[in-house]
Amino acid sequence: MMKDRIKENINDPEKLEQLYRDDQAVFESGFREIYPEIEKSTLSEYWKIRLHYGEVPERAAKKVFLPDIIILISACLLAAFLIKIPDIFNVSLTDFMFYEKNAGIIVFLGLTIYVVAAERLFDLKKVSLILITFLLLTIYVNLLPSVTDNATINLVYIHLPLLLWCIYGLVFIDFNLKDKIKRIEYIRYNGDLAILMAIIVIAGGILTGITIGLFEAIGIGIENFYMNNVVIAGAVSVPIVATFIIKNYPALTNKIAPVIAGIFSPLVLLTAVIYLIALAFSGKDPYSDREFLLIFNIMLLGVMAVIVFSISETSVFKKQRFNELILFILSIITVIIDLIALSAIFYRLSTYGITPNRLAVLGSNVLISGNLILLVIDLYKVNFKKALINEVELTIAKYLPVYLIWILFVIFGFPLLFGIK
Repeated sequence: MMKDRIKENINDPEKLEQLYRDDQAVFESGFREIYPEIEKSTLSEYWKIRLHYGEVPERAAKKVFLPDIIILISACLLAAFLIKIPDIFNVSLTDFMFYEKNAGIIVFLGLTIYVVAAERLFDLKKVSLILITFLLLTIYVNLLPSVTDNATINLVYIHLPLLLWCIYGLVFIDFNLKDKIKRIEYIRYNGDLAILMAIIVIAGGILTGITIGLFEAIGIGIENFYMNNVVIAGAVSVPIVATFIIKNYPALTNKIAPVIAGIFSPLVLLTAVIYLIALAFSGKDPYSDREFLLIFNIMLLGVMAVIVFSISETSVFKKQRFNELILFILSIITVIIDLIALSAIFYRLSTYGITPNRLAVLGSNVLISGNLILLVIDLYKVNFKKALINEVELTIAKYLPVYLIWILFVIFGFPLLFGIK
């Protein structure tokens, strides 16, 4: 599609000119549609002036119609109903572990239904495939024993939301597996989603405190009712509402996300450097301390997420030398952290033997290490070989299926390999 080609070549003036001359009408239409996503780019501003000189500027937000509101409310109500099943049908949370098994499914089902309805993706085969996939995963995870002391089952609970994230991603890109640009859009959407969800949660927390406080002031205690109903229903609705905002008010997130990315990258780099220095003098080490190794890996995942998010936000704007250099240094630091974690994991494997947890952590660290090395190479080219940062995004997009294969192996292979009793 023309709009995808425009985004792909937003930093290439000659290619944009060629696309414009190939089909001016289609180029102008595509540019109008995606402008809120690329408005910070220097070339996009030039093309806006060239294409729309003398026109009245368009509003940043789309006009929201009643069907859009109905779809939003319906998806939120469905998610709220499903998350309240234990209360409605008197399901024992102790005996069945309902939330551990089904919370992720409910959240992503609500999101998926919203996107399918909002984007009018009413292809019978695709909708059937989506519903069957969710049904099979629901049956699979609910047939697992309701125990908390089995590492294999706990790993399934941890990795299932990641698999659902991948499935939701397929829906988001309309099952177009060959289009790497759509994968990049999905990554960028997740960054925007995380920011908006955080804002909504903060606002919701303030509203909750005010509401409970006001009712308590007049002698009415609504805390239990409010927390068990409104808060729980609101929690599963937050991703849907945030997606609605991203879809209908793209200019809002396009202004917030780059600022967050620009602030967080240097701060995370500074924190990582100070942490490594402090680690050398702390006396702590991930080789003998299992809990410390776990925290170490969580930090690694967090830094990796910040790198991916920052790259996806930096790539749509004009060249930012400082941010690109920060991301390059941060990637190198993260590789060092990952190598320390890997050495500790190999040490524990050789000393204490293979367990589901150790193998899962090893596999995820190996995958992250490979991804980071590729990112370091690409970011080196961006900073010192005049390559475009879009190439880094493409590397991230191409690597996503590798993570999916590992997630599938943990969810379905680990129970066969280690058992579930």
